[in-house]
Amino acid sequence: MRAVHNLTIQKKTRQYLRNNATKAEKIFWQELRNNKIGVKFRRQHGIKGYVVDFYCPKLKLIIELDGVVHDFRKQRERDYLKEKELEKLNFKVIRYNNFDIMENIGEVMKDLRKYL
Repeated sequence: MRAVHNLTIQKKTRQYLRNNATKAEKIFWQELRNNKIGVKFRRQHGIKGYVVDFYCPKLKLIIELDGVVHDFRKQRERDYLKEKELEKLNFKVIRYNNFDIMENIGEVMKDLRKYL
C-alpha cells in the first residue's frame, strides 16, 4: 500500500503550521498533548494530500478546528471534499469551531471524550 502519512512534500507546510498555530489550536493542543486524555494525538499531521489539525493514530480520529475562513462557501466545499476523501480511507473526522475552543474548552473536551 502506498504511504499516505506525512509525505515528504508536505514537510515544510506541516512545520510552518505547527510554528504558526492559531490561538484556538494552541489552547486545544494544551488539552491533548502528552496523552492528557488517555490517547496520543499529533498536530498538523499529513494524511494523503492534506494536513489535518490533530490526529489520533490509535482511533484513526481526525480533529479539525474551524475559524472564520470556514464560513465561506468555497472553503466549506473544500472541507466537505477533504472530509469525504479521508472517510473513504476509514478515518473519522470531527470538527470544532475556534470560538467554542476559546470560550468553552471544557464542553469541547467533554464532547471529544464521547469519541474516545
